[in-house]
Amino acid sequence: MTATPDIIIHNGTLITFDPDMPEAQALAITGGTLSAVGDNDGIKALAGPQTRVIDAHGGTVMPGFIDSHVHLFGGSIELSLLSLYDVEGLEEMRKLILPYAAENPDDDLVFCVMADYGILGTGNTLTRHDLDAILPDRPLAMFAPDHHTIWANTAALEAAGLLQGGEVDAGSVIVMGEDGLANGELLEPGAYGPILELTRHKGREMLGLVTGRDPDPAATPEQRKMDKDAIEAGLRHCAEQGITGLHLMDGNVYQLELLNELEAEGRLHCRTMVPFHFKGTDDLSRIEAEGVPMRDRFQGDKVWCGHMKMFIDGVVESGTALMLQPYPGKMGANDNMGDEVFTQEHFVAAATIADRNGFQIAVHAIGDAGVRRTIDAYEAARDANGKRDSRHRIEHLEVMHLDDIPRLAELDIVASIQPGHAPIGHIFPPTGVGQYLHDHQIAGAYAWQDIRAAGAKVIFSTDWPVIPVDVMDNIKAAIAPLDLGEGWRDQTQTLADTLASYTRDNAWVEFNEDRKGQLKAGMMADVVVLSEDIAIVPPPDVPRVEAMVTICDGQVTFQRG
Repeated sequence: MTATPDIIIHNGTLITFDPDMPEAQALAITGGTLSAVGDNDGIKALAGPQTRVIDAHGGTVMPGFIDSHVHLFGGSIELSLLSLYDVEGLEEMRKLILPYAAENPDDDLVFCVMADYGILGTGNTLTRHDLDAILPDRPLAMFAPDHHTIWANTAALEAAGLLQGGEVDAGSVIVMGEDGLANGELLEPGAYGPILELTRHKGREMLGLVTGRDPDPAATPEQRKMDKDAIEAGLRHCAEQGITGLHLMDGNVYQLELLNELEAEGRLHCRTMVPFHFKGTDDLSRIEAEGVPMRDRFQGDKVWCGHMKMFIDGVVESGTALMLQPYPGKMGANDNMGDEVFTQEHFVAAATIADRNGFQIAVHAIGDAGVRRTIDAYEAARDANGKRDSRHRIEHLEVMHLDDIPRLAELDIVASIQPGHAPIGHIFPPTGVGQYLHDHQIAGAYAWQDIRAAGAKVIFSTDWPVIPVDVMDNIKAAIAPLDLGEGWRDQTQTLADTLASYTRDNAWVEFNEDRKGQLKAGMMADVVVLSEDIAIVPPPDVPRVEAMVTICDGQVTFQRG
């Protein structure tokens, strides 16, 4: 090394993920690269008069966290919206919503987030009549945490043109009441898209999920600035958690352009991978006509298009996840086995074309039938095109048939898991999902360790804003999960596996294992310094650990205090 380091971090407990030097005390950064890793004395001797020296005070120093499943634009917007997390009952809702509405008189829609499926506390489903009782004369709507359901009052349904119902995409539902009018429950983006057009950003924040296409009409310069500023705030929020990389799971060219502009302006605080989003209603020709050019156009080190995203089903809580048999109880009425977003023929064809064109594929699949269909599609694509290092992913895998778990490793399929989603993860009510599953399905539900033990690669993420992007809460969910008793297998993760799945392995899944995810000379300088040695913190207490310094591409993006 010839150049004087820009930054030195010393007095740390380094987790390097470098098999040749698994532990160390200090590191040096020159430009955007890790230039040396070693002991305190050797690294400190490299410092020059302009070198910034950071004392880690014995805290863990490791590669920056990569959250491999987020919705950046939507999550950024939701930082400024009213959260109804942990709220229960109409009266508690009213106490929060009415002041918030009064504070935001210019909003066309009073929009709330993180409204639980059981928010009424009565076992009944929220309807427009419930919301009318809170705010009858102004549009009001609220998002479920998983972003698969919106509930809207009568004024919002009228403003969005949905009160009389309407045509929606396959897998989406405008639930109708006995009076022949929409009852306020809107399942999946094809149903609730018109509601989002009433929000402050007119739904631009969710277009990458709802349509995968750009705003039409195009955003004005003022709107672009508004959107870009909101995304930067979200990126700063991620950096505060020690995050240096994000894999977005919704995308369009518009979002990529905004991220490129932020990078040019020096305001991109995390590396971002953005997908081409292919929907079940899209013609297959769109993959090569739009997807391939989109991917080829954006191939930077900090902003790039690297994967194609699809949805095969919905979620368990709304009865839209695809199951191998009807749901138990009233959710299984009329033999409901979930909603088909793609026909399997169309889905297999899309996967085969995407694979042939070199795309990595990421598929949202939650129900046991949805997961099986996705595995089958990946197998069909490999049979058609030949085996390659595709690193195709399945997102969520919340319920699996036990016979399908070994198939993940056999077909080199990556299990992309969000520990905080599970009823054992401390964030959502522990009794939630279990009531929607048959007893025999529990063994394959949230089977993190069983999947890992079977040999599949496992990566971790949050799915922000479904749950907060806070890294430590998600780590706690993995290493100190709740015990739900009989029928629920112990899926506790080791700290070492969890940290690897949040850093090294997330770098691997984006095909960057030779450039990031390790503290090793020559690697990208993406680093986090934690407030404590995380290895000696009791697992239930891990959320007390904080990111003290976050460095992305050799630049300090966050420093506490």
